[in-house]
Amino acid sequence: MFSRSILRNLKRASLSAGATLALVAGLVTGTAGTSQAAGTLPCDIYASGGTPCVAAHSTTRALYGSYSGSLYQVRRSSDNTTRDIGVLSAGGVANAATQDAFCAGTTCLITVIYDQSGRNNRLTQAPPGGFSGPAAGGYDNLAVATAAPIMVGGQKAYGVFVAPGTGYRNNATSGVARGDQPEGMYAIFDGTHYNGGCCFDYGNAETNSRDNGNGTMEAIYFGNIKVWGYGSGNGPWIMADLENGLFSGVNQRYNANDPTVTHRFLTAVVKGEPNHWAIRGGNAQSGGLSTFYNGVRPNVAGYNPMKKEGAIILGIGGDNSIGAAGTFYEGVMTSGYPSDATENAVQANINAAGYATTSGGGSGTLTPGSTISLRATTACCTDRYIRHQNDNAITSVITSSSSSTDKGDASWTVRQGLASSSCVSFESRNYPGDYLRHSNYQLHRQANDGSTLFAADATFCPQGGMNGQGTSFASYNFPTRFLRHYANTVYIASNGGSNTFDATGSWADDVSWVVGPAWS
Repeated sequence: MFSRSILRNLKRASLSAGATLALVAGLVTGTAGTSQAAGTLPCDIYASGGTPCVAAHSTTRALYGSYSGSLYQVRRSSDNTTRDIGVLSAGGVANAATQDAFCAGTTCLITVIYDQSGRNNRLTQAPPGGFSGPAAGGYDNLAVATAAPIMVGGQKAYGVFVAPGTGYRNNATSGVARGDQPEGMYAIFDGTHYNGGCCFDYGNAETNSRDNGNGTMEAIYFGNIKVWGYGSGNGPWIMADLENGLFSGVNQRYNANDPTVTHRFLTAVVKGEPNHWAIRGGNAQSGGLSTFYNGVRPNVAGYNPMKKEGAIILGIGGDNSIGAAGTFYEGVMTSGYPSDATENAVQANINAAGYATTSGGGSGTLTPGSTISLRATTACCTDRYIRHQNDNAITSVITSSSSSTDKGDASWTVRQGLASSSCVSFESRNYPGDYLRHSNYQLHRQANDGSTLFAADATFCPQGGMNGQGTSFASYNFPTRFLRHYANTVYIASNGGSNTFDATGSWADDVSWVVGPAWS
């Protein structure tokens, strides 16, 4: 015998399926990698499914077909002026050229992520709460606007790169679920940028930035922390942060059906209603959504009924826990519990949007004069950066709590290539005049002696990341060799050869680097 709640869910799914099948049919005419015209976008699809968006955040594109307003705001450090960044056309991709022109020669931070739903549920710099952030007054840091360059529909765009200590929040929202009210949410993350810190979240949280007890949150979590719950493999996992617990399923700890997911662009879904919730996920570039959990609330006291408070967070925990890392591109929250059919149509639209990595280094963070850090993309080592130590180039774990010396050693000033203006050289931030240079295939920090050989050894040419992530750097004078970390030492390595560091295993991952904001 069916319960009333099951019948209700089946009815909802069947009613929305007919509408969303028509929406999907309209979406498949677009192909990934091509610019999408204004039309039916995620929040239009949710509205057709009877679960309208009450918050819609993105720094990459419009989430309504008719939206022509601002996506986000940046502030440049040179004069502290701000600029709103809009879309190229109604329903289109972000106008990254506006940001690039405004931020040229200086650093820009993302100060506001606007809400496209019309409810003014915008995200701004998170205030202190149970934990204080590293910025003035205990606020969290703002994201560097150029730290996560990508392509959407063939157009340049930027995501929100969250380093530990970065966070956004709105504690006075409109229309967001409270108590045990139903809601849904999705976000697109960089599935290769994560850590085991608490907590990289997007979703519903406490309105006073403090831990108010079990069930006072309902947010998407992404990372590989195992203190509370976890899934199969070594992570990262999509889980739900319900306060005082990251849940992968009904049990407090382990759900074998919640898999490790590392898609470069990851769609993550969490939704909940009275004594029922689900986790779903998939590749934002292709394919559908899989369901990792669908069932009753956790079998731990305090989560049924839920006591959601209706704030919105990004990059932090509900009590302003600030230890997490990740990258956010777009996300929404809905009123009501969306059907799987509605979410499947949203996923089809996301596929058609054409998320992709940038080709080569681009003109963003590799612009001469900018300061950067280079982060590994290999699954084992996404918290490791190229740094110099005792004049040798190695990779080390660098975090917000690292010493100023370590942060400086892992920071580089981009210079026009000493041997070729179409390539780049990396000058030490802590030792101006010293450059990253290879000798006998190993990388060192050495003073520029002005020789032709030094110039060639210290010049590297950016290409698209060999594993589809970030950027790979070919040696100017050994073009088949790329900057590679091997046993935590940095070499120029070929894909196969007589040296141990030329090993083919994980070569593509080891030679691909995320060009991010400098630690110092």
